[in-house]
Amino acid sequence: MKVDGQCHCGAITFEAEVDPERVYVCHCTDCQSISGSPFRWATNVPKGDFRLLSGSPKTYVKQAESGDENHQVFCPDCASPIYSTSSRDDWKSLNVRVGTLRQRAQLQPKLQLWHRSAQAWTGELSQVEDMEKQ
Repeated sequence: MKVDGQCHCGAITFEAEVDPERVYVCHCTDCQSISGSPFRWATNVPKGDFRLLSGSPKTYVKQAESGDENHQVFCPDCASPIYSTSSRDDWKSLNVRVGTLRQRAQLQPKLQLWHRSAQAWTGELSQVEDMEKQ
């Protein structure tokens, strides 16, 4: 599926080919801390299927539990996360942040990673009062 996306301010734009079956959410504590939310929504994309169209993203490097360096790529102006990737030579894909994609409504998660770190209440959101707007 061809998708296109951008950061919140529009400085970074990109397009990619994604497999809707490879969409996931990650509940690890790093994703919670970096995203400021209970999980991160992403899809794994081969590097050759991602094209940066405009802008110059910034990279924050963190050490993963495995010991590998994990590169968090984001807009230096609005701080929107764009993707992450590993520094390992055999890592040939990017974890594109689905929230930056225009087609995000069509990309439902098929997998939950690091579920042991999930906030217990995330499965109960249907029971929380909702409002159409603020």
